[in-house]
Amino acid sequence: MNRNTRRVSSRQAVLIALLLAVGLGAAPVWAQGTTKAGKPKVPGVEVTVTAEMTGAGIVSAGVTLPPIPPITGNRKNPVPSWGKPLPYPVVIADRRNNRLIEIAPDKSIVWEFVSPALKVYRGNEDVNFSPDGKLLAVSEEDNFDVHIVDYEKKALTWTYGTPDFRGKAPGFLNYPDDAHLLADGKFITADIRNCRILIIDPKDNSIATQWGTPGKCNHKPPHELGHPNGATPLENGDILVTEITGSWISRITREGKVLWSVQAPNIRYPSDAFLTVDGKQVIVADFWKPGRVVIFDPATRKISWEYFVKDGEKMLDHSSIARELPDTGDIFVVDDLRDRVLVIDRKTKEFIWQYGVTDTKGHKPGYLFYPDGFDLDVFRDWKAALGKR
Repeated sequence: MNRNTRRVSSRQAVLIALLLAVGLGAAPVWAQGTTKAGKPKVPGVEVTVTAEMTGAGIVSAGVTLPPIPPITGNRKNPVPSWGKPLPYPVVIADRRNNRLIEIAPDKSIVWEFVSPALKVYRGNEDVNFSPDGKLLAVSEEDNFDVHIVDYEKKALTWTYGTPDFRGKAPGFLNYPDDAHLLADGKFITADIRNCRILIIDPKDNSIATQWGTPGKCNHKPPHELGHPNGATPLENGDILVTEITGSWISRITREGKVLWSVQAPNIRYPSDAFLTVDGKQVIVADFWKPGRVVIFDPATRKISWEYFVKDGEKMLDHSSIARELPDTGDIFVVDDLRDRVLVIDRKTKEFIWQYGVTDTKGHKPGYLFYPDGFDLDVFRDWKAALGKR
């Protein structure tokens, strides 16, 4: 057999069938050739799937969902706000329930995407809307892949990475964290254990941009990165990069120019930094126990706001994302290991809104199981659709 002939193992054939069954537009890319024993080469390492990784399996809240309203807003001109305590509905990556779920400010469930197959969709941990609100970018760290979900069709339309295999060759990832669709349609993710950030073109799965070098996990952006876990696109096209090692946060242009790079103050394990609504400060969660949220000026490293409680009901346990809410200025936090998402009042630091029962896992209405990411639905007027004043 010619060495350039592609061979597919029975395991890969099953995976391809699953990918086609759930409607993916692009399957992973596998390498060619065989081992000495005559078995197909796979340039990745197969991982053992544990009960923790599959979580609750394929589950749903089991409620009748309302019709989806049309898109009438965008991030610059959002739909009418609900005001305090939560100005817009929120899509949550409910990680160990293997689903995306959208919760309105009145805590009703308005939308849900249930895993179509655990083999290819399991452990969704970050979710973000595309700029036009039509698609959702999703990352799955311990399933070693990233996805695009069509919001209205509730369909999985694209995957990059090979489920149950980790690696650095084309078509493979190693603990991908964070997922965003850029204005030009490309997909960005932080490939943590490969110490790189990838910008992928979903049209042909080609790598348009790579920052960082696998095996060189140091803070020398953009050529080397220390275990990046955040790659947040900014309004002007720059990327806010979060590195776990050293708690570094850097602003980098699409061309790879580092505009600034600072260490986040009082943070042990930075997770997915964002800019504040005015674009002037950085807000970042500390993925630690007890957790912490810090807002600081990147020019001076001076902290302007901080949330930290050592124990009790108000303690955070491995909070993965914190963002300043538009319209109210309050803080939305995903409190992963306490199975809840929260709105913290900016002035009083009290919890003024919570979804999920503290320290209690579940998938029925009102419950979450290791929530890990979120984005606001500023695109659809659910307030009007639900008849809320």
